[in-house]
Amino acid sequence: MNAVIAAVGIMLILSLSRVHVVIALIIGALTGGLVGGLGIEGTLKAFNGGLGGGATVALSYALLGAFAVAIAKSGLAHALADRALAMIDRQGHSNGGKVKWLLIGLMLVVAISSQNILPIHIAFIPLLVPPLLYVLTRLRIDRRLIACVITFGLITPYMFLPVGFGNIFLNEILLANVARAGVDVSAVNVTHAMAIPAAGMLAGLLLAVLFSYRKKRDYDLAKIEQVEQVSVSYNPLTLLVALGAIGAAFIIQLWLDSMIIGAMVGFLIFSLSGIVRWKDTDDLFTEGMKMMAMIGFIMIAASGFADVMKATGEVKSLVETSAQWIDHSKGIGALLMLLVGLLVTMGIGSSFSTVPILAAIFVPLCVQLGFDPIATVCIVGTAGALGDAGSPASDSTLGPTSGLNVDGQHHHIWDTVVPTFIHYNLPLLAFGWIAAMVL
Repeated sequence: MNAVIAAVGIMLILSLSRVHVVIALIIGALTGGLVGGLGIEGTLKAFNGGLGGGATVALSYALLGAFAVAIAKSGLAHALADRALAMIDRQGHSNGGKVKWLLIGLMLVVAISSQNILPIHIAFIPLLVPPLLYVLTRLRIDRRLIACVITFGLITPYMFLPVGFGNIFLNEILLANVARAGVDVSAVNVTHAMAIPAAGMLAGLLLAVLFSYRKKRDYDLAKIEQVEQVSVSYNPLTLLVALGAIGAAFIIQLWLDSMIIGAMVGFLIFSLSGIVRWKDTDDLFTEGMKMMAMIGFIMIAASGFADVMKATGEVKSLVETSAQWIDHSKGIGALLMLLVGLLVTMGIGSSFSTVPILAAIFVPLCVQLGFDPIATVCIVGTAGALGDAGSPASDSTLGPTSGLNVDGQHHHIWDTVVPTFIHYNLPLLAFGWIAAMVL
């Protein structure tokens, strides 16, 4: 059996069986390494060597967690939640639907903006979502719907709009790697190439919003009150300082390209302003790190998992085996390349890391099958993006869970991973294949 299939299969089976994702990643990596002939020592060496690749992201999320707690202390997100609650209480159930769609629209706009206008990725989630959970529960909104909405906003902009993270993914990674593999992409409009796959993501979002999760779902309000409905006092000054700290963190991050420094500066502004008292900084920092610790450890474990997969050398073997099934058929070729991309990205958890691996092998295959440059770009880009939604190790699923599960009522696998896999990977697979055939 191919080591990649074995590793990803074991990891997914264990995750779906409610084994913690970190344990599932470690066992999956060990399985893949042993099947790939690395032996136990070689597997552990590759896994340990890859752990450092996730350390920067983990530290960034830990600092963002501390920053999020400081923002919560300012009352900014609670002010928004209080305004929403006031609208519900003032007009009762007749106004509930309006507030529901306002909140869903707000989260969608903020998620999309986090990829381009203010490229902070998942950093907004622990700032915005937990204070709104009480309102969401009062409205009986299914949290799986919110997970799908946020995940759509985290993924679709970077795979379609060449701005912010999209500029990195589409221009610096996708086009650059396709060109490096020998295809002239100078005349390719990357937005045009990825438009149909992006439409697949939109179809999945509409399916989730209009059909799958329309029914109301009940959660325990008492559990939310224990963790989120705490007494938070705020005034115009604290809200102004919070906005200033957020603005400073954004500017520093864009200037230095460092979430770590940006979050640290934002936290220091809260401390210096007096909103966070010096004697409380240690406790707040610890609380914030606890909130984001799961994401950090999963990202570290996923980095080790990815290095084991690379060390086996069987990603290339998987692609070459798939090529033998193609038999010069464009349709079968496109489908198998997309499926391989889905499998690899599900394991690695990052589209940005997957594209360079796939491009070197897929591009010559696309040329051999007679795909035009624009179709080649579409296939490689879609194959890389497939699996970002629905991967237990992707920050696009870990982020929503971190905000929706602060009270322990939102399961990462069954309430985020499975819904986003169904609503995004399946339509993306279908629309990506259609795009490859018609471009």
